[in-house]
Amino acid sequence: MESLYEELVMNRIIIRPPKVALSDFLGDFNYLPSLIRQAKHEPMPTMYDVKQLTALYGILPLGSEKVHEIAPQVKGLLICGPRGCGKHMLLHAICNELGANLFDITPQNIYETYREKEGIKMLMHLCSKVGKNLPPTVIYIGDCEKLFKKKLKPEEKQFEPKRLAKALPKWLKTIKPGDRVLLVGISHEPYQGVVKPMMKIFQRAILLPRPEYGTRLLLWKTLISKYGGIITPALDITSLAKLSDSYAPGHIHNTIVETLTERRLAKMAKHPLQATDFIPGLAHHNAIYKEEEDAYKSWWKKTPLGKKRERFLEDLESGEGDGKGKKDKKGGKGKKGGKGKKKKK
Repeated sequence: MESLYEELVMNRIIIRPPKVALSDFLGDFNYLPSLIRQAKHEPMPTMYDVKQLTALYGILPLGSEKVHEIAPQVKGLLICGPRGCGKHMLLHAICNELGANLFDITPQNIYETYREKEGIKMLMHLCSKVGKNLPPTVIYIGDCEKLFKKKLKPEEKQFEPKRLAKALPKWLKTIKPGDRVLLVGISHEPYQGVVKPMMKIFQRAILLPRPEYGTRLLLWKTLISKYGGIITPALDITSLAKLSDSYAPGHIHNTIVETLTERRLAKMAKHPLQATDFIPGLAHHNAIYKEEEDAYKSWWKKTPLGKKRERFLEDLESGEGDGKGKKDKKGGKGKKGGKGKKKKK
C-alpha cells in the first residue's frame, strides 16, 4: 500500500488541498425565495443553500461509515457554476473537514503518466485499491463537461477526455455502501456536455449562483476586516454591495486584496477607506451576465433533478400535489364503478 500511495504522489495524482474550512465559505440566509415561490416562480439557490448541500452530500456520508451504509448512496457529485463562485473552495473544504485524500484525475493531469486504455485501467484500479483502503477519499475531475462534449476543440482533443468517460461507469459499479469514496466533478460550463451520460455518473448536482445582496454585504464586511481594513462611517458598504451585483465572490475577494495594499493601509489613519477605492478594481473583472445565468437555468431543467422539480411545481399548480394524488383517483373509480376482481366460482 505504501508503494502504491508513493506512486500516486510522485505522479501528482494524490495532491494536498489548501487549508480551507467550510465555515470560510460565506453565505447569508435569504428569506426572499419563499416569496418568489408564492408568485409561482422557481428562485435560484443561495450560497447558504449551497453550503448546506455540500455538507449533506459530501461531508456527512463520508464522515461516518455507518451513515454511508444506511443513507442513500451518492457516488458522484457535480459542482457547477460561473467562474469565481467558489467551486474549488467547496472541494477543498470537503477534503479538509474529513481529512480525506484528494485524487486529481483531470484528463490534463493524467495524460503524461496514464495513457491509452491500459493506463486508464491501471489508474482506476489504483484509485479503487488505495481509496477504499485509506478512506475517506475524494476523486476530483476538473472541467468535467469535456468528458461529455459532442465536438471537442483541437486543444481539448489532445488530452483524450472521452477515454476517461468510458471507464468511469464501470468503475462506479465497484463502489459499494461502506466504501467511503466520492467522485467530484467541477464545471463552469456544464451546458456544453450531454446531460444524460453526465447525470448517470454524477447523481447529484450543486449549482452555484451569483451571490444575492445579503451575501455580498457579508463578503465586503468580512473580507475588508480580514485583510486589515477598518470599516468607518465614511465607507458605504451598502453601496458596494449594490454595485457588485452580477459579480462573483472571487471577484470581490480579488478586488479587496488588490486595493488593500501596504501603502493604502498605512494611509488609512488620515484617509479612511471609501467605496470609490474599490470601484476601479471591481471594474477590471468580468460580470456574470444574464445570458450566462439563463444558460445554467435551462441546463438545470434538463437534468433529472430539474425535471422532478418541474413536475412537482406543475402538480402544485394543478392541485394534485396537495395530498390527493393519482392513487386516490384510481381508488375513486373503483368505488364509483363498483369494479373489482371477480370471484372464481
